[in-house]
Amino acid sequence: MGQYGRTGRLERRATKEIEDYLTPYKLRRPVLAPSGEKGAFDCLGVDNMRICRHNGKFYMFYIRYDGTSYRTALAVSDDLINWEKKGVVLDAGSGRAWDNSGRVISCLVADIDLYGSRELIKKDGKYWMYYHAYPGRGYENGVAENGLAWTTDENLMEWYCEEKPVFSKGVKGQWDGDGMYSVWFLEHAGKSWLFYNGKKFLPGSWTEQVGVAFSDGLRNFKRYEGNPILKVTPEHWDNRFSCGQHVLYDSHRKQWVMFYCGFDWKHAQEGVAISDDLLNWRKYEHPIIKVGEKGSLDSLHAHKPCMIYHDGALYHFYCSVRPTVTPEEKAKYGHEYRCITVARSKPW
Repeated sequence: MGQYGRTGRLERRATKEIEDYLTPYKLRRPVLAPSGEKGAFDCLGVDNMRICRHNGKFYMFYIRYDGTSYRTALAVSDDLINWEKKGVVLDAGSGRAWDNSGRVISCLVADIDLYGSRELIKKDGKYWMYYHAYPGRGYENGVAENGLAWTTDENLMEWYCEEKPVFSKGVKGQWDGDGMYSVWFLEHAGKSWLFYNGKKFLPGSWTEQVGVAFSDGLRNFKRYEGNPILKVTPEHWDNRFSCGQHVLYDSHRKQWVMFYCGFDWKHAQEGVAISDDLLNWRKYEHPIIKVGEKGSLDSLHAHKPCMIYHDGALYHFYCSVRPTVTPEEKAKYGHEYRCITVARSKPW
């Protein structure tokens, strides 16, 4: 068949379907970085961002890690590149066993049109945030559960967390029976959809995949019987993790798009999948953001997507990770340098 055989035609067709979601132009520097200051909340890393528009500015919720606990913090920007850190909004030390050791932003209740305003949505006079929390001190220590927080503060600094989790792991032995990670909320067809990461232990490792649950409101979600809806792909770049879901509606193409993170136990990279009904997803075969060359900001991992459209361009924020190199770096950050950076659909 030559170079224009069946495989080539399928590849070109698949690329055309997702070409609007490609952001090949990496900024190649952090937009938010860890402080490296001993004892600071963000001394070792910043990660897992969620961005919205609010009161004429961009608001980024992100996590800080200090080696023992997670906190969710807030930064504000006028241009998506220069960010002013405002401080911690969800702190550790709740006094409750399930979220005492830190609370991590999962998602905000906001507009989910890829080309829309991405403004926060008020319900019952409040703004809402889902988060996930770990019971043990340290890095992702213990079985996480998902909580719900709200605020009426227009500065988005004062948040109140509900006492009990709103979503927990599945039955032991099932694909989501060993723990939870982030969730993603949207409303469609008269019901609430909660996309979530589920974890299952394997010998020497584990898998993370995406499922969905339904509700009439912000709580009391019931799992979909056809889960998981975004599975790992054997012998592929996402053969261990297929997770970190970021689900938006493409109002131009009239389809749903899921940006997600894939991991093969070596590198984490960004992928994309398309759906017409939010339940059946078609993965694009290759990562849409790959790890960089040796020595680059994202040479180890390029993962955890956050998308926003602005000024004629699609911005793809992600967590970039590289090994630390010098003794000074290792003393400040440990074995890796973890920060937030961005790529976009048009040149800088």
